[in-house]
Amino acid sequence: MKILVTGGAGFIGSHLVEYLINQGRDVYILDDCSTGKLSFLKTVKSYPNFHFIEGSVLDRNLLKKVMKECIAVFHLAAILGVKNTVEDPLKVIQENIDGTRNVLEAANMHNTKVIFASTSEIYGKNDQLPFSEESNRVLGPTTKKRWCYATAKALSEHMCLAYGEKGLPITIVRYFNVYGPRASNTLYGGVVPKFITAAIRNQPIMVHGTGEQTRCFTYIDDAIKGTVLCLDNQYDNEVFNIGIEQQISINLLSEKVKQLSSSSSPVIHIPYESVYGEGYEDSPVRVPDLTKSYTLLKYNPMVTIDEGLKKTIAWYQRNVH
Repeated sequence: MKILVTGGAGFIGSHLVEYLINQGRDVYILDDCSTGKLSFLKTVKSYPNFHFIEGSVLDRNLLKKVMKECIAVFHLAAILGVKNTVEDPLKVIQENIDGTRNVLEAANMHNTKVIFASTSEIYGKNDQLPFSEESNRVLGPTTKKRWCYATAKALSEHMCLAYGEKGLPITIVRYFNVYGPRASNTLYGGVVPKFITAAIRNQPIMVHGTGEQTRCFTYIDDAIKGTVLCLDNQYDNEVFNIGIEQQISINLLSEKVKQLSSSSSPVIHIPYESVYGEGYEDSPVRVPDLTKSYTLLKYNPMVTIDEGLKKTIAWYQRNVH
């Protein structure tokens, strides 16, 4: 029986597809290649259990057709990135919500298990650490575009759990700052690939704000293992944090990237406003409580930040010029 991965040519999606293909799973990939790249799948595209379909989760009829005989769908297709939330919040809201609704409708027709990729952005500005899956969500006002992505993902989670109450098997994973090879290094990408790209080019490493804000960066291999654990477990209609518990400040991250890249890049601090406009808000700290994931999924992240950065830097040095 086949497995569908939406957004399977993207950063996380392509690693997930590789993992499933190498497990011998029959994998169908749906991606419109707006941000994903077929080149990310080059190591497995010749396998007989690899099937690529160029298309969008906004195409309801295509989804219903592709979903036939699927035992599970990993729904990773999304519009994300802080720059997107500031520059085009309507796109972020509509495409994330509409895409998830379409996936759920199609899955419900065939009773296909759904593993939905959510985000630690859900927790917003909550300062009651660490964040458990039942923690309160604390967001800024609707006048702050920054929070539209978290809101869209939260509504998508509500839709997932509502379908779960009606009998559709659902699992939600909330990723905490996943990084690794293939992560986007564009203006819309994450901080790790931006820092690495600047470092290997000996260009200034731009730190937003004071750099004292901390995050827990999860290497892609650990994120994938945690995600796949949700496929065969019996804990339907549950939410799981997928991350690591070790914090690092953005200042220290920039210095580590510089050192591990043997870079001469200067580290420069710039105000949030100069990048995202007036009134931008950020979360000072974001740390997961992994008790539930450890206990139920037997999730056990292994890759340290230094080890993960070395692997990621090596990939960028080979592939980014």
